[in-house]
Formats: sequence, C-alpha cells, structure tokens
Amino acid sequence: MPHLNDVVSEIAEEMRRRPDRGEVATYIPELARADRQAFGLAVIDADGNLAAAGDSETPFSVQSITKVFTLTLALGKIGDRLWQRVGREPSGNPFNSIVQLELEKGVPRNPFINAGAIAVTDAILSGHEPREALGEILRFLQFLAEDSTITIDERVAASEKRTGFRNVALANFMKSYGVLDNPVDYTLGVYFHHCAVAMSCRQLAMAGRFLAHSGRNPSTGLLVISPERARRINAIMLTCGHYDGSGDFAYRVGLPGKSGVGGGILAIAPGTASIAVWSPGLDAAGNSHLGRLALERLTKRMGWSIFGE
Repeated sequence: MPHLNDVVSEIAEEMRRRPDRGEVATYIPELARADRQAFGLAVIDADGNLAAAGDSETPFSVQSITKVFTLTLALGKIGDRLWQRVGREPSGNPFNSIVQLELEKGVPRNPFINAGAIAVTDAILSGHEPREALGEILRFLQFLAEDSTITIDERVAASEKRTGFRNVALANFMKSYGVLDNPVDYTLGVYFHHCAVAMSCRQLAMAGRFLAHSGRNPSTGLLVISPERARRINAIMLTCGHYDGSGDFAYRVGLPGKSGVGGGILAIAPGTASIAVWSPGLDAAGNSHLGRLALERLTKRMGWSIFGE
C-alpha cells in the first residue's frame, strides 16, 4: 500500500502542473474573484492523521457542501418526516432547475439540489428566528470540525442575495404548494448565509469525519448520528451529490461526495478517511474539474473505491 502522505503530495503536484483547470463560477459575482490556480487537498484517516498538500489551509466558499450538514441537522430535528417534503432520487437536471419542480408539484427531487436544500433549510428554521437557525448550523460545523474560527463570508452571502433570483423563484414555487412552512424571505436568508460559510480543506475534512466512521466522532468516540443515518446520508451523497454529474463521479471516483460551486468537494471513504479537495475551476455540471480528477487518482492509488480496488 503506498504511503498516504506521498500520494497526496504527488497528486497536488500533478494538479499544479495541469493547464486544464475549468472555469470559475461567475453567476455569483463574489465567486468570480476566486484564483483559478488554487488547489488544496486534505485527507484525515481513522486515527486522526492529516495528509495535506497545496492550499489546504486557505478558506474558500463551501457553497452547496453545507447541504450535507443541514440535511444531518434536519433529520435530527424531524426524522423521516423530512422525506414528505423532499425526495431521495437523482435529479438528472441542473441544480437550479425549475422545470422538474413544476412537474413534481413542488416537491424537490433530493436534498442536494437547490430547491431540496431550501426545503431542508425551512425544516431547520421552523420554531426559530432566522438568526438562531443560522447560529445552530454554524455551531454544528464548528463542533464537527473542532474549530470555532469557522465563519460566514458576509460578502458572498450578500452577493448571493443580490443575484439569487432563480432561488427566489424556486422558494416561492414550493411555498405555493405548501412545501415551505416559513416566510420565503426568512428561509432564503438562512439558505444564502449557510451556503456562504468559508472553510479550508482541513476544516472541511474534519467536519466530515463522522460520515466516514458510522456516525461517530473519532476524536471523542461519541455518536453524532446513528450508523444507519450516516449510511443513508452517504448513499444520497453517492447518487445525488454532484447534480447531473453524480453518475459520472460515482463511475470515476467511487466514493460518496458532495460538491459546491466554490470548487470544493467533500468525499467520504467509509471506515477509512474523510477527504476535502478544492480547486475553483468548474466543469460543465458545476463541479470542480481538478477536484474530481484528484479524487479519481486518490481512490485509484489507495484502493478506496467502495466498489472495489
């Protein structure tokens, strides 16, 4: 078995030299400022050992990756009742599609497309003020990552709110079908802000550890969620975590994962490691181009694909 530190360093160097880097997201103006040359990779194994390379300590806008953590919180709050307002099937459509939502009477296909994540956010918000709900999400991330310095990038949140017309349309459409309980403005305010959380690859890999270890925080040995729920969240990450590129990611990488248009990907090697990669250039489906390539090489060299070596 090759040494993990060596593999991570080799992959970071290979990615640094590649000319094909994808295109940064421009529909959120603040994200357009990201450095296309940036690349970071962090892997944390079951013993808490960190293998990292590149820009692994640079905070970036994690965007949709927070949907993994809001899903975890919402399931903790209302359990399987959540599935009455959001499905669990791959969408096969862009993450902000309204066509599918209309065909399916306002019920989003899964919790990782924008409409689904807005519905999940609404479930967390119920019974709280928006500020309280947002604080709960942020504290959960800080708790998982064991790092109280994780914050929300207010400039990104403001940029999303100024330009989030499609998300406003999705939310209002769901509200018309009774899928959202709270005022649309409140739900969207929390949604835009939790997508604007900034984390480094190391912090993100730390936060994802419980999903790699049957719901347990390996630092404390305490359960964050049940093993069954961890397994099911991983299943949804595998089938739905990369929008309409989810099948290709499963085919090439073979791990549960969740991407964000800030260029980050959280990937889970069950029983083995939590992995975070960041490269702001995206492919046509809105997933990190070099991030996916790096993960494909990592799983191949380490034999980590859930489908076999």
